[in-house]
Amino acid sequence: MKTLVLILSCTALCQPAAAHAYDVQEKTIAELKADLSAGRTTSVELVRLYEQRIAAFNPQLHAVIALNPDAIAQAEAADAARKAGRPAGMLAGIPILIKDNVESADNMATTAGSIALKDNVTHRDAPLVARMRAAGAIILGKSNLSEWANIRSAHSISGWSGVGGQARNPYAFDRNTCGSSAGSGAAGAASLAAATIGTETDGSVTCPSAINGLVGLKPTVGLVSRTHIVPISHSQDTAGPMARCVADAAAILAVIAGADPADPATAAADAKKTDYLAVLRPDALKGVRIGVLRYASDFHPETTRVFEQALAALTAGGATLVEIKAFPGDHDIGKLEHLILMTELKADLNSYLATTAAQQVSTRTLADLIAFDKAHADREMPLFGQELFVEAEGTKGLDDPDYLKAEADAHRFAGPEGIDKMLTDNQVSVLVAPTLGPTWLIDPVLKDRFVGGGAGQAPAVAGYPHLTVPMGLVDGLPVGLSFIGAAWSDAQLLAYGYAYEQASHARRPPRYLPTAAIENEASWRGVDDADGKGGTN
Repeated sequence: MKTLVLILSCTALCQPAAAHAYDVQEKTIAELKADLSAGRTTSVELVRLYEQRIAAFNPQLHAVIALNPDAIAQAEAADAARKAGRPAGMLAGIPILIKDNVESADNMATTAGSIALKDNVTHRDAPLVARMRAAGAIILGKSNLSEWANIRSAHSISGWSGVGGQARNPYAFDRNTCGSSAGSGAAGAASLAAATIGTETDGSVTCPSAINGLVGLKPTVGLVSRTHIVPISHSQDTAGPMARCVADAAAILAVIAGADPADPATAAADAKKTDYLAVLRPDALKGVRIGVLRYASDFHPETTRVFEQALAALTAGGATLVEIKAFPGDHDIGKLEHLILMTELKADLNSYLATTAAQQVSTRTLADLIAFDKAHADREMPLFGQELFVEAEGTKGLDDPDYLKAEADAHRFAGPEGIDKMLTDNQVSVLVAPTLGPTWLIDPVLKDRFVGGGAGQAPAVAGYPHLTVPMGLVDGLPVGLSFIGAAWSDAQLLAYGYAYEQASHARRPPRYLPTAAIENEASWRGVDDADGKGGTN
């Protein structure tokens, strides 16, 4: 596999300068398409400009693992098709980054962040990539991730991988990007592509989207194919769009949603999918009853302050708010989920590894991966171990009665007796809460220190959709507003999220600061604002 530096030297850095100063920063997909149609830019120029941004920012952000050596050729084909007046797809000529656990047929490895898969060039398109390609998208490259989608260790540092290094937040370089779609979050926020693709098992689209100031949708499990994506759990895994606005996320979902015969979970996808752009209306909140998840809200005063502003915007949009103070039932869903994920990780990862080319990938099982990590501990385990891998290897398989009971109970507690019950009992159409608090410092000693996030586990375990939309900044760091609904309510969530976004305009671009912009820094440092002199008590 070519290194990112080598690929950059052959594409972005050796190309002639653009004839005019087109600026890709913060451009939406709709804006890019309009500019392409009007001749204000070309797809070749877009690829070169995004690659130049990656060359400039990636040494600090570590958001991108590899660039696609075929991207320029794809862009040239898109420009030729446009010039010839041939029909254009929804993403025609638009460069997209995909998380590096998603396969593409281009000459790039799919590594899941591990050097064990550094040569895993499969020449297969995941069906979601094939759908994007058919819609005209340019696969710009692969984004960094928490290695193995953050399932190797409970004491990991989110955003770190052996292949890509430590991803960093573009709002403050010393802050985390969250896992496991860490690079997709940082790259999307920094306009290193028009949009990105992430994957989630529990929180890995919504968390990095929220703390990188993005819109992120974890779709209903089964709406988007998981074939040729390095797995954790067939019960909970799904890919989803990560973008800078709701309309872009809706456009990508419209492309990637659909049935796949190789993924039985998607059997109903064609019947359930819809025109996700057509449902976006600024007045979509009018007359809607919204359940406010107070039990998942009041974990951080500054985040609560921004959340209250978001609730005011929902009310101003015509919604009625209904307070929900507790999650139904008294169940340890987390314990059940853990058994599910450990059992399915072994089975699903073994199945995936068996499909890779033996001459390129020598680790054919989870047991092989554990041995590989031990043999390469200096590169694979410099900061944390692999105790979850070891635990998963000891599970008893998909026929284990304890696993089967846990899977059935967890889905029921989180879905029908959880989210569905809250919606029905309170006569509300959607549930809202802060996605989580602001991001934390990257810390190799104390590791991850999540703040909040209590609303996300239920939709993850139930397989229900979960949308996060930017709701503002806490000391210069983004926080997101979660919209959670019943199974297959993806379009509804996008409609509500769009109406909120249009009313609030809460997203702010990153400032690429070395550390967070603390609003009351003078106060906590003991500085007297009147004379600028500092002091301590």
